[in-house]
Amino acid sequence: MSTISPLVQRFLSELRPNFKGDIASDESSRLVFSTDNSIYQRIPQAIIFPKDISDLQALAKLAQQDSFKKVVLTARGGGTGTNGQSLTDGVIVDMSRHMNHIIAIDPEKRTATVQAGVVKDQLNAALKEHGLFFAPELSTSNRATIGGMINTDASGQGSCRYGKTRHHVLGLKTVLLGGDVLETVSLDKNSWQEAITDKSDYQKSLYLELFELANNNTALIQQSFPELNRSLTGYDLPNLLTDTQFDMNSILCGSEGTLGFIAEATLNVLPIPKHQLLINIGYTDFQAALRDAKALMARNPLSIETVDAKVLGLAKQDIVWNNVAQYFPEAAEPIAGINLVEITSDDETELEQLKQAFLSHLETDTSVKRLSITTAVGRTAVNHIYAMRKRAVGLLGNVQGEKRPQPFVEDTAVPPENLADYIAEFRALLDGMGLDYGMFGHVDAGVLHVRPLIDMKEPQAKQIIQDISDKVAELTHKYGGVLWGEHGKGLRSAYAPIFFGEAYPLVQKVKTLFDPHNQLNPGKIATPTSNKEYVLTPLTEVAFRGDRDRQVNQADWLAFGNAMHCNGNGACFNYDLNDPMCPSYKVTRDRVHSPKGRATLLKEWLRRETIGEQSNSFDKEVYEALHGCLSCKSCAGQCPVKVDIPDAKARFLERYHQRNKRQLRDYALASLEQVLPYLLPVKGLYNALQNIGFVRSLQERTVQLVDLPSFHTEAHIEWDKYGATLLNKDLSNYTPSDNAVAIVQDAFTRFFDSQVLIDLLQLLNRLGAKVYVLPYFANGKPLHVHGFLKRFDKVRRNNIALLAKAESLGMSLIGLDPAMTLVYRQEYTKAYLDDKAPALKVNVQLLQEWLLKWLANNPVPTVTTDKVYQLAAHCTERTQVASTNKQWQDIFKAFGIKLETPNLGCCGMAGTYGHEQEHKELSRGIYEQSWQAVVRKNTDSLVATGFSCRCQVARMENREIKHPLQVLLAAMNG
Repeated sequence: MSTISPLVQRFLSELRPNFKGDIASDESSRLVFSTDNSIYQRIPQAIIFPKDISDLQALAKLAQQDSFKKVVLTARGGGTGTNGQSLTDGVIVDMSRHMNHIIAIDPEKRTATVQAGVVKDQLNAALKEHGLFFAPELSTSNRATIGGMINTDASGQGSCRYGKTRHHVLGLKTVLLGGDVLETVSLDKNSWQEAITDKSDYQKSLYLELFELANNNTALIQQSFPELNRSLTGYDLPNLLTDTQFDMNSILCGSEGTLGFIAEATLNVLPIPKHQLLINIGYTDFQAALRDAKALMARNPLSIETVDAKVLGLAKQDIVWNNVAQYFPEAAEPIAGINLVEITSDDETELEQLKQAFLSHLETDTSVKRLSITTAVGRTAVNHIYAMRKRAVGLLGNVQGEKRPQPFVEDTAVPPENLADYIAEFRALLDGMGLDYGMFGHVDAGVLHVRPLIDMKEPQAKQIIQDISDKVAELTHKYGGVLWGEHGKGLRSAYAPIFFGEAYPLVQKVKTLFDPHNQLNPGKIATPTSNKEYVLTPLTEVAFRGDRDRQVNQADWLAFGNAMHCNGNGACFNYDLNDPMCPSYKVTRDRVHSPKGRATLLKEWLRRETIGEQSNSFDKEVYEALHGCLSCKSCAGQCPVKVDIPDAKARFLERYHQRNKRQLRDYALASLEQVLPYLLPVKGLYNALQNIGFVRSLQERTVQLVDLPSFHTEAHIEWDKYGATLLNKDLSNYTPSDNAVAIVQDAFTRFFDSQVLIDLLQLLNRLGAKVYVLPYFANGKPLHVHGFLKRFDKVRRNNIALLAKAESLGMSLIGLDPAMTLVYRQEYTKAYLDDKAPALKVNVQLLQEWLLKWLANNPVPTVTTDKVYQLAAHCTERTQVASTNKQWQDIFKAFGIKLETPNLGCCGMAGTYGHEQEHKELSRGIYEQSWQAVVRKNTDSLVATGFSCRCQVARMENREIKHPLQVLLAAMNG
């Protein structure tokens, strides 16, 4: 990595006394901010996190001093850009960490005022209670910031009706170089000068220069900028000056941080449509879907979204498919493309009439062959399908192999009437180069996302990128479109002079007025005219991520799995505290502590290992990042690319501790499962010691463990007493039976939460099953979590043999604790440390999976109750087994009991994480973010499947919550 320049060091040193926010210049932070969702990697020299506008003013004022006019500053929001817009080798100014507050909502005026770091879905969640929403709909809406949307003039689904971001921007506060705060609103063309009398001389000069630029070049501007729904220009000169208005917001929207720091925005918001539906149409080929979309647009739907067979196939393998499978049935022929046609209305009768008109057209029209037609009615159903569509970008990154879809020509826009012909030539181009690709997009607006599959580690990747880009730019120009339909110019800006021709110097003039020394995100959108040395950054001049990736040892690259294929889509930055994705990021707001951050650091760590550039300081930074991971596996389930940080963390720790001493605590936690049976005879003494304050304090100081659980009073279970047979180690006392079920014990419910296990025995007996219990053995999850992979492999091999034998005898195997049970189905299937043991071939079922099958053939008496229970399923369970909540609801329904499933994040315990002293406050913070309010609201109706979740509630609230099976047992007992 490059060192921080003396100039930047002096700049940061002078900034700190007048700056309230954070400044990061450590290697880890610089690496994590070196990538976005593009093919590029640029390592910044520092990252600045302002707390408010005054921090931005201090920054901008200092940067304009003569001694710092070569300091480069680049604004960054959600970091989800696909074109390197927010990447720099200078200083990043991150608006998302602190400047993320909703300042005001005015329901009557239908406006919202927000700071730049507010996330789109965050804003819409606040607007929902007023029946309003912020319209531009993005696939990255759960992590894209409003500031980022404004800076790229973002748009998405529904843009033909709702327009782009700039159509909803009423006012902006932008901090200019020098520290001026420019407040812009649309002004009357004939009286604008009267409205700026209170502005500074510099701002008055800006207004005058821009007015004259637009007024004196009207014809040139109009002929140079294509009239498209997605005509992303960067600086929108056609709308700067219209027949009636003079609107500076039009050039700030889409400016990608090249003119100033957009700090606050006042936005126009709209009423949420009261009724909506989607008509989902499957086609025999993708071109047919495109042609049909053109005809369907004449019927005035809100939008038409298109997805090809590749994306649809990847969705079928994803967590999202469980909610949408019914809308995409298997057809007689393979479906090669789908159209999602949205219709909305505030009148339900009108909506039904619109639907019937559409369906009648589809039934009688034979211009294309349609394989399937389904309808999804209502906001919940529609949102489920759009969730699948939103994940399309990420899903494309989850293909197998080293060739992955790459974003560099993925948002071209042409007039919709030209789209089918344009795409036919586009496909012919890629087919002729022997490249595979995926496609999806907004056919109503003439925008299609096309991502060719390329292995960016291959040296020829650079030339392939250049050749395709040149040819697509030519093709797009031929069909009257632009290269940048909605994702911004960024490092594709070098093509701008080709598209805007004689008008391009006007764009340069705008840049010069705001940033004459090229300090703000240089090389993008335009260069100032003040210095001929200023140039637009060539497309392939900036290093690719693949340049560093190819330096990683091939064996390591493969061993660390999908963590190596993180594509930066940013799904792990989901703002929603009631979503389980990466609780460590949510509580710290530090992107180092996110799956994307950790994957980036792991790749760099492996690269340095390969080329012999290890350093103790960087090793420790990577360790700290991974040590903060809860190993909850939410990333492995929710990341579209299936980045599995807990698995990569285990592999890292195994190697890291070969040259770095472990803590004593690591050995204690890793051996916990093996030690507990030996402590059982003295459980009374152990529990007594845990109740002594001095002992607890000593544990916290010496081994950094807090709030350890006590043995349950019934931990010494008499199996016969509860109608169960404990099997011998060789399983020789098993008697074959059609209704035999064998419980696979886990250490936590066996010794610390024994009543739940006892109640399970009783429930199974009441259901009529023949209950067996496998002999106790260590599952190995603590070994895996703490990176003792040699020991884990030994445990895994032994357990595989026992479990396989049990299943071969005809037993159905059930695990009680979800996190422990899923280890048999996930970690046990992987090879570690060159181990060639076969993957586990048996199925250890979650309790609800077995119950559903049992209830299908064995009805139970229903109960009459008005009580409604709330389910808090373990986050590992929810994200790895998408059907979990519905399975439990179906089971409760069979018993006549209503079960609801509130949205919940992580409880903050996650195995041993919550017991580690250094994570104590973070664990509490995670709990307070989501669980606390739900637990306190549902004092006697909340049930939880995970031992760690029930343990956390006991620790935080000093009360117990039940497992759902205990509710079912009580119902059967009357």
